[in-house]
Amino acid sequence: MRVAIHVKPGSARTAVGGRHGEGDVLVVSVTARAVDGKATEAALRAVAEAFEVRRRDVSLVTGATSRDKVVEIDGTAAALSSRRDLLLGSP
Repeated sequence: MRVAIHVKPGSARTAVGGRHGEGDVLVVSVTARAVDGKATEAALRAVAEAFEVRRRDVSLVTGATSRDKVVEIDGTAAALSSRRDLLLGSP
């Protein structure tokens, strides 16, 4: 499953949840700074934890140097979809 995320580097704590903008873009806040890919790696780890999959099951598709990224998550579609909806705050 592909998921659009918006990364907020340099946050007080790491958290995954909420919507960014009008679409289904998941907000990922990380404590790491946006230097040398550290925020991207921290975001991928946070997404893996939030979706309850291994880190190696989450890969970056687009947005290596952007706050807006698309990640690919390997796993059961039904489980991932329900988890995404929960994290986005959908009913």
